[in-house]
Amino acid sequence: MRHVAAILLFVLAIASGARAQSASSALPSFASPSARHTSARLILSATSAKPGDTIWAGLDMKMEPGWHTYWQNPGAAGLPTTIHWQLPAGISAGPIEWPLPEKFPPLDVVAYGYTNEVVLLVALKIQTNAALGPIDLKARVSWLECKDVCIPASQSVAAALNVGRNTIGSPDAGTIESWRQRVPPPNGNVSIHAWWGGPANGGTRPLIIQGAPLVETKPWYLAPGDFYPAAADDYEIEGATEQLGDPFNPTAFRIRKTVKKFSGNWPAELRGVIVIQNGRQGFQVKFPVAGQPPANASASMAAARAPLSSSAPSGGRGLALELVAAFIGGLILNVMPCVLPVIALKVLAFVREAHSEPRRVRYLGVIYVLGVLVSFLALAGVVIGVRAAGHAAGWGMQFASPVFVVCLTLLVTLVALNLFGVFEVVLGGRAADAAGRLASRHGAPGAFFNGVLATALATSCTSPFLAGAVGFALPQPGAAIVIVFFLAIGLGLATPYVVLIWNPALLKFLPKPGPWMEKFKIAMGFPMLATALWLLNLVYDDYGRNVFWLGLFLVVLALSAWIFGEFVQRGRKHRAIAFVIALLFLGFGYVYALEKGLRWRQPIVPGTPATAETEGGIVWQPWSRAAVTEARAAGHPVLVDFTADWCLTCQINKRIAIETPAVEQELKTLHAVIFTADYTHYSDSITRELNRYHRAGVPLVLVYPKDPSAPAIVLPSILTPGIVLNALQTATKGAPKN
Repeated sequence: MRHVAAILLFVLAIASGARAQSASSALPSFASPSARHTSARLILSATSAKPGDTIWAGLDMKMEPGWHTYWQNPGAAGLPTTIHWQLPAGISAGPIEWPLPEKFPPLDVVAYGYTNEVVLLVALKIQTNAALGPIDLKARVSWLECKDVCIPASQSVAAALNVGRNTIGSPDAGTIESWRQRVPPPNGNVSIHAWWGGPANGGTRPLIIQGAPLVETKPWYLAPGDFYPAAADDYEIEGATEQLGDPFNPTAFRIRKTVKKFSGNWPAELRGVIVIQNGRQGFQVKFPVAGQPPANASASMAAARAPLSSSAPSGGRGLALELVAAFIGGLILNVMPCVLPVIALKVLAFVREAHSEPRRVRYLGVIYVLGVLVSFLALAGVVIGVRAAGHAAGWGMQFASPVFVVCLTLLVTLVALNLFGVFEVVLGGRAADAAGRLASRHGAPGAFFNGVLATALATSCTSPFLAGAVGFALPQPGAAIVIVFFLAIGLGLATPYVVLIWNPALLKFLPKPGPWMEKFKIAMGFPMLATALWLLNLVYDDYGRNVFWLGLFLVVLALSAWIFGEFVQRGRKHRAIAFVIALLFLGFGYVYALEKGLRWRQPIVPGTPATAETEGGIVWQPWSRAAVTEARAAGHPVLVDFTADWCLTCQINKRIAIETPAVEQELKTLHAVIFTADYTHYSDSITRELNRYHRAGVPLVLVYPKDPSAPAIVLPSILTPGIVLNALQTATKGAPKN
């Protein structure tokens, strides 16, 4: 019925030359065919195949920005892409296999389709009696492409195949395999129940769909879920989805849809794709529709009958435990190497203030905690904004921005110079003479800044408990749960200081202030300088040899800071002239080194490494899902290290747990294939893979067994050689080592 209406509208529009309607109308507007905004080509998984083989053909469609084509069920309006094959004798084509589509709100109607690019897949069977020799595979493709208007388009495509005695893969085999991974597989991991949510109201009726992980699988979080239905003539399932949640099972999803009936009876069985984790994964499903909810759902029917806020947590005990994990993860961040330089500064501040008035100690401690919490709120806002823009978000994603890393490098360098006494921000030198008058003014900003800096550096690390908790929070619908989780992490990071400031007795164990503090402060400048050097190394891939200019600007920055500290802060004469000279050096260095030399706002676009890299005794291959599948199909165990240059935990794991003689020897003995998934520049494909394993960021190390059907072994965030060796033994079905 819906397709008939769309076709009639199309015919009338062509006949009358009707003008395009607004994109927000109930149906898309149609325009006369003109220049195509979508290109199509036919690609094959093999250049040569044997009789009896089945190969894959892919219709590679690339849309101009803003344009889209449609899925097999286009939704309330639109038309699916069709392929009319012209094949020689002995070749037969199967149905189109459709990758998981996008859902196109917020128009008045909901549609399902594809933007930018899609490869529609078709299996081609070569009969055993097919004649040997070259053949041409041809097809006529028709589609509807839409932006502000909808334009019907068609194109002939062709590809050459040799039917011979050997099967030879084509250069497009990797592309086809990567798109095959996006085709929703038959459901094997999710238990689906559906029932009518109430009586019919005219031609519509509410439908409740619930999905939960099967008992046999490891618990994982499905919410938020959705259902993309297969097309039907007698009824339509409207695109709008209401998230209900299941308060008794936080790993499940429960949604309400509306079914609109055109003719016949209400459907007793539905087909389509169950979409989970905010559209990141899908399964092909077929399930019956019951008149009443199943017994295990009756206890929570109140939640299904009354709409809940989409931002409400699907909580219960699972949510509470995840919040506790987030808090503990933040607590552990205090001892991670990325935060230790700032923690040392905070301890020094406590020593300085330990014998002050208790109220002042508590005041500065609270300001530090506010600095941490405000910073985590800002990070939560960035994550929410990134998700709202349609992108994936992850822990530490800001380190993928070269501009952010450059700014942080400058900031950390200034902190190191301050610790060396080059210039003063907090009390020191002659400022101590006015301590009583200036303490409140300088103390609070310094405490707040320490909280901000601790947060900025903490996001380059992860810790036990933290990865799973953030991986749970980021896919959840709405903003509230993201904010709550980030605040929980911030509270964990700040808790040791809260305990100290509200227990004055503990402050008595700190040493008394004295001359040693100035030496300790200078000593702390060296780990801060090492942090600046590490950050400088991170941006090498983004600027190449031009990173020299950033190093040069750091020298100019240090010179300007010295002039400011020596002749402005501690000088007695010509302070204004010294200040102007410092500004001139700084301005000249910025224009000449950062803008012209480094071009810091125009980093080099990184590319994916095309060849293997050898580090130590391990040959690291660049990761792709297709490469992992190929290695497992060949009978090799596989180790994948999801890492980033800015992730200190990743680098430590690699050095002390993977690139060790024992692990290297075991990898060679098992003929394992080793891949590195470089997340330094925040790849969307790696983000999707991390989300599959419920991680919001790196590190993640996976060990795949030799059996291609066996699931991957997920290693913990902090590794030892023994953990890696045990996983490799398990992957080869051997007994774990003690």
